[in-house]
Amino acid sequence: MKNANSILAAIAIASGMIILSCSGKKEEAQPVFTATTSTAPVDKNWLFETTPFFADEFSNAGKPDSTKWTYDIGGNGWGNNELEYYTNLPANVSVVNGNLNINVRKESYNNMNYTSARLVSKGDGSMLYGRVEVSAKIPSGRGMWPAIWLLPNDYAYGSWPKSGEIDVMENVGFDPNPVYFTIHTQLYNGAIGTQKGGNKSIPDASTVFHKYRMDWTPYAVRGYYDDGLIFIYINDGSGTASWPFDQKFHLLMNIAVGGNWGGIKGVDDTAFPTSMQVDYVHFYKMINK
Repeated sequence: MKNANSILAAIAIASGMIILSCSGKKEEAQPVFTATTSTAPVDKNWLFETTPFFADEFSNAGKPDSTKWTYDIGGNGWGNNELEYYTNLPANVSVVNGNLNINVRKESYNNMNYTSARLVSKGDGSMLYGRVEVSAKIPSGRGMWPAIWLLPNDYAYGSWPKSGEIDVMENVGFDPNPVYFTIHTQLYNGAIGTQKGGNKSIPDASTVFHKYRMDWTPYAVRGYYDDGLIFIYINDGSGTASWPFDQKFHLLMNIAVGGNWGGIKGVDDTAFPTSMQVDYVHFYKMINK
């Protein structure tokens, strides 16, 4: 399995970029960051409720449930020089046969050459500590960059990466087998040598549904693929520069085209149209001790 740092080095060489993120979130003016310190928490081996407080089984055909999902819309590159225009059109996002389909297409739209969708959980679809499980089958093809990830509701510690990002699943089509779980903070933000994450080779990720899971407690963020632990990031108590994960976060799901990572080896236009299919999304509350 390829080490994430070697990928970052390749990105820097190929694109001249230092920072890698699937973020690109449109942000308003953010508060000035002030570092804080705290005491490293003790792991209390927290458990999680067994009934989700936020769930979508995608059982109703048509558009995704508007009480649970909204969309990021636009084609401005999203901070990563991406090539797609995100829409909320049925051609790009629909529920069919019990699965959410995020469809990426080769077509001209608003001066862009590709369309896709980027869903954002809303309402009860955010949490401070808990478990997230997403069962998904991801797209294949050079130039694809699918992601299942979390951003803060409020950028309490400043603009990206100071307020954090958790990438539960990322994959790039030019190197299809490794699937990545990564965190971003002010200290560990994708700059070469600072990356914090893990990966697992899943050769059938584009043909079989797999469970992508995050367990988040005051002690650590843990990543699991098919319930096997692949990564743990521990709260060292040094403050928000390394642990901004004491605020509410929400979920995003999307397919980018090209960009600083996904587009390193170009885009194969014969791969379109393609989709990421999602069988379910579950959020579970952490049980306080």
